[in-house]
Amino acid sequence: MSADAGQDSGAALAIDFVVGTGRCGSTFVHEVLARHEAFGFVSNIEDRLPRLNRLGRYNSALYRSPLGRHTAKDGLRFAPSEAYRIIGREVSPIYVRPARDLVADDVTPWLAQRFQRFFGERAVAQGKTRFTHKYTGWSRLGFFDRIFPQSRFVHIVRDGRAVVNSWLQMPWWDGYGGPENWLWGPLTTAENERWQASGRSFVLLAAIGWRRLMESHAAAGLELPSDRLLTLRYEDVLAQPRESFARMLAFMSLPVTRAFEREIARTRVDAGRARAFERDLDQGQLSLIESELAPLLLQHGYC
Repeated sequence: MSADAGQDSGAALAIDFVVGTGRCGSTFVHEVLARHEAFGFVSNIEDRLPRLNRLGRYNSALYRSPLGRHTAKDGLRFAPSEAYRIIGREVSPIYVRPARDLVADDVTPWLAQRFQRFFGERAVAQGKTRFTHKYTGWSRLGFFDRIFPQSRFVHIVRDGRAVVNSWLQMPWWDGYGGPENWLWGPLTTAENERWQASGRSFVLLAAIGWRRLMESHAAAGLELPSDRLLTLRYEDVLAQPRESFARMLAFMSLPVTRAFEREIARTRVDAGRARAFERDLDQGQLSLIESELAPLLLQHGYC
């Protein structure tokens, strides 16, 4: 396939993005959606070993085989990927660690062509007219809307207390270096006063980070038509997986096929750590989080 063909197919490609703050349940949602036979996707093998399974030609067959079904997070796995390594190499590092949300004005014609070619070539190689991709952190809604104007976005929201608790346990969380070294921008005067008053609490800092990301999603979402942005709570997906995935597919104008119903039936749903933050954090720490996040927690039905 020529480069022009990849670019043309990418420009018209409909990508159904799954987005969230990280540690919000978006990985679970995306991995289940990617089992629908309509979708192509970028795999973790492509991301880490790009010479193998070039353009993900065999992603669909592999993922729906026992190899994909028995995959285990944090272990041996074949699964969809956020693809930071390969996109950073083949497209641009702007996607990987932006210091602020990415917006439509960040898209140059050169950058749009690079992204369109990257996804377009893979859609053609995988024999798909639909593609699904997940990323976390800043919303990037306006950015990808400019590049792929036919795409839809599923925003997965999780209780901010659970997200903060999980971030604090992750080796990649960069807040331990202080706000001058993390990705979410400098603190405002009011935020810094609250942080200093807390004894520079990392718990509070993580709560500030989650709030900022949620605000970026809310602000960018206002610029999208309602039929192109769907917000779902992770807890509701776990409680009602069949209904939740049917709603997502209807939003994407895709049917719930018998094959996909079988995939959902095979999926293990684990809600056991939904309120682990109550065990992992003490009451003072929870109070700090709740004082920072009260309006957002209330808005999303967590209070």
